[in-house]
Amino acid sequence: MARVGYGARTWAEIAAARTAGSRLPDIWSTGVVAVWESDPDAVAAVLPPPLKPTGRPLVRVNISKVDLPGYPLGAGSFAVAAAHDGVEGWYPLVMPMTHERALVGGREVFGEPKKLGEVTVEREGLVVRAALARHGIEFVEVRGAVSGPLPLPEPTRKTDFYFKFLPAVDGSGDGSGDGSGFDAGPVLVHCVRNEKVRKLERITGDVVLRESMYDPVADLPVRELLGITISEKTTDQKGTVVERVDPRALLPYIHQRYDDPRQIHDGPPQGSV
Repeated sequence: MARVGYGARTWAEIAAARTAGSRLPDIWSTGVVAVWESDPDAVAAVLPPPLKPTGRPLVRVNISKVDLPGYPLGAGSFAVAAAHDGVEGWYPLVMPMTHERALVGGREVFGEPKKLGEVTVEREGLVVRAALARHGIEFVEVRGAVSGPLPLPEPTRKTDFYFKFLPAVDGSGDGSGDGSGFDAGPVLVHCVRNEKVRKLERITGDVVLRESMYDPVADLPVRELLGITISEKTTDQKGTVVERVDPRALLPYIHQRYDDPRQIHDGPPQGSV
């Protein structure tokens, strides 16, 4: 019998795939990063427990074009500064990706808030423009001109915080009684990235945030722009589950993951399967 595509894979095939995935070469990206100080109350309001605000209400947007051979990828992250158990890092609110393949591992393994979207990184001479868009709305735009080189930083370690969870099959989302809203206890993930930079330049410009009901980043306004850069860098990452979190404390925030939070309780329409 010919091989059935949806049939089981052998243990040897599974092991080979895991080995190949753990030996990826350095993958370089060209990315624009902007960091600003925002409204401290707004930053605190988007942080689910046990995450807490840091000493400064910082917001960071990272908009990158990744040099995957034969598979160019646009990748973005809009995050706020956060702290947990003595570790400071970033809590991403939305991570637009241009391909489905980039969503799967991040969402299902790490709990990253990845969504399909449009990612733009353009450079003509010294003029740079980068943007994130979904549902026809360009909700973040960074624009400016390269104003000079910056010293290359030493390799650095950075931490992102993610919540990994599965909404309850029975739709028990009121957080009372036995209905925690989740099929299994949600967990907090620390994702540590080792970053190397081979080119870094300063950009003089600005950040534009546009209203979107799907990606309400305009609620985190630019109070003081701290800097914009464009760089070529490579990173690896490793995630660790550090804590099981209180389902009732997390439940009020899971709408952050969905364009329409009602969909997690819908199930498929009658007759659709």
